[in-house]
Amino acid sequence: MANPTALKNKTAIVGVGESDIGKVPNLSGLGLNAQASKRALADAGLKVSDIDGLLTAYSFTEPYTMLGSSLCEYMGLQPSLCASMVAGGASPGIMLRHAAQAIAMGLANTVLVCAGENRATGLGRDAAVAMLTQVGHPQFEQPYGGSIPGYYAMVARRYMHAYGTTRKQLAAVAVNTRAHAVLHPNAQMRTPITVEEVLSSKPIADPLRMLDCCLVSDCAGAFIVTSAERARDLRHKPAYLLGIGEKHTHEHLMCAPSLTHFGAAQSGRIAFDMAGVGPADIDFAELYDCFTIVPIVELEELGFAERGDGGAFFEAGHARIGGKLPINTHGGMLSHAHAGAAGGLFGIVEAVRQLRGGEGERQVHGAELALVHNEGGILSSHCTVILSNLTN
Repeated sequence: MANPTALKNKTAIVGVGESDIGKVPNLSGLGLNAQASKRALADAGLKVSDIDGLLTAYSFTEPYTMLGSSLCEYMGLQPSLCASMVAGGASPGIMLRHAAQAIAMGLANTVLVCAGENRATGLGRDAAVAMLTQVGHPQFEQPYGGSIPGYYAMVARRYMHAYGTTRKQLAAVAVNTRAHAVLHPNAQMRTPITVEEVLSSKPIADPLRMLDCCLVSDCAGAFIVTSAERARDLRHKPAYLLGIGEKHTHEHLMCAPSLTHFGAAQSGRIAFDMAGVGPADIDFAELYDCFTIVPIVELEELGFAERGDGGAFFEAGHARIGGKLPINTHGGMLSHAHAGAAGGLFGIVEAVRQLRGGEGERQVHGAELALVHNEGGILSSHCTVILSNLTN
């Protein structure tokens, strides 16, 4: 049986960075990753030569099969540890786990984790939309014209039927995250929105409308992981990894055990047990929000709300900065940025920044314990991360 506390307090995130965001036609996918990585290195006070491990995800805009090796070549890295990981939006959390394991086992000292691509300008509108339909089981789902928004709409519709979640509650998720993005200097969308504007936006896949759906961006994010001992000597207050857990339940939605119960409950339990804390101890959360139904599901599965109460939690304003549990304080994928695995990675970047303090109007007062949840596929793969600015 695995040791539930094997990684607790062994490693920390010591540098974070994000690229320019929105439409960045002057940078390729590799260029965006390099820019975010350079900023993370500067943030940590480290040099390229200090990095002996690199983990990255995947790209729909770059032609490289060995993306990790190509990125190392591009950045002038020659690490002893390098891999490209593909677990959809869950990839950043899973890469953090692999980085922590490598450091704890002595396979690397300092690991750079990055992800992103130029999905807005590198694909174009038609190719981006076409990509959304190239999902699903090749024999039993694709022939019927399903799409990523369509599959998440099925989950939303089933959730609404089972628990009474309303369209206004879904819209409240988008309004909440936009309110936080307005406070973020690098967010793609910085104009406030209302529930009525969400409800009247362009229909995408019933019940989801355009403002219920995540952005398409040019963007990349990066963070640097090292040992807890070394982290204490670097530039910023470390964000220690207290707990991390994974759960993978299916790949195709037709094979999902349920349309209302997913793997976040199990990944969360593993992370909470490793950290030795519970939901009531968490000061803020960065929840994957590719569509407005998703953070509602995650909020409930992770134990922050009873089943069926997640929508009301957002509608009541409890997820705002200053509320019971601030959620997606950077604006999330709905309003900050999203491209490939970068969307979930920005949740980790934001958690680290909040734990350091000094984020102005966006700062969660007294933040000491953060939870980040990444999910990939159609709620298929889950990774829950618990970080703290204190060893526990």
